[in-house]
Amino acid sequence: MNNTITDTNFNFPNQKSLYKGKVRAVYNINDQELVMIATDRLSAFDVVMPKGIPYKGQILNQIATSMMKATQDIVPNWLTATPDPNVAVGYLCEPFKVEMVIRGYMSGHAAREYKAGKRMLCGVAMPEGLKENDKFPEPIITPATKAEMGDHDEDISREDILKRGIVSEEDYIVLEDYTRKLFQRGTEIAASRGLILVDTKYEFGKTKDGKIVLIDEIHTPDSSRYFYADGYQDRQDKGEAQKQLSKEFVRQWLIENNFQGLEGQTVPEMTDAYIETVSERYIELYEKIMGETFVKADVTNIQERIEKNVLAYLKQ
Repeated sequence: MNNTITDTNFNFPNQKSLYKGKVRAVYNINDQELVMIATDRLSAFDVVMPKGIPYKGQILNQIATSMMKATQDIVPNWLTATPDPNVAVGYLCEPFKVEMVIRGYMSGHAAREYKAGKRMLCGVAMPEGLKENDKFPEPIITPATKAEMGDHDEDISREDILKRGIVSEEDYIVLEDYTRKLFQRGTEIAASRGLILVDTKYEFGKTKDGKIVLIDEIHTPDSSRYFYADGYQDRQDKGEAQKQLSKEFVRQWLIENNFQGLEGQTVPEMTDAYIETVSERYIELYEKIMGETFVKADVTNIQERIEKNVLAYLKQ
């Protein structure tokens, strides 16, 4: 698929460093700002798939940047510009080493833990008598931290975060407050589009002048789980699976093809036809979450386009 971007090695003026995550490439410009490029890489079970998904980077970047603009009145964020459909530019921040996961419903990881008999998740009590995908009485915050070794996130309680000095209590109170405000706003935006925001994660950082801001992606199908609101209660009453809007469909396909990122397992072949269906599904996710038609950017030479747009921005 030559109309995708799976790697970048640009050399921008005043570039200090380049960090490559599973999906994004982050360029440090003069220790002042970051140029974040959303590639078309697809990650599942902490493994990057061998082929890119057309338009996926554009979709994630445009949802994230749009949602940041829609929440900047309640929570400050790192974003300053979007010079290209795949690019976000913002303040250089020192990231907090925790992800603020918030759950409105007992789904995914929470449901698996509950099914295993656990009634505490990250130090937070989960009430008795719930079934999978039921709504919690109140949204719960279940933070995760990066493991010392490897890429798997680990559950952690508020008490442990403070005890281990990962975040100061003063800062953590702000992170919790911002997380609840963002989830409330995200829930309202989702409801206006016939969706339920089930759970999501937020990441925060500190600017050089000590201000706590929202960083990374927000309310995308990669960082959030959505249900269709229509028929939700009916499906719950009948004990049926909920209709989801997230990248869960990719995980399910991998599981069906005997891959869960475990040692000795091989990523199944992703044919061009299958990749096309994944791309179409991401476009559908975009249109449902954003409530607008997706406009495909010109991908004739995507690397050249991104480089030209970022250089034009930096010259300003």
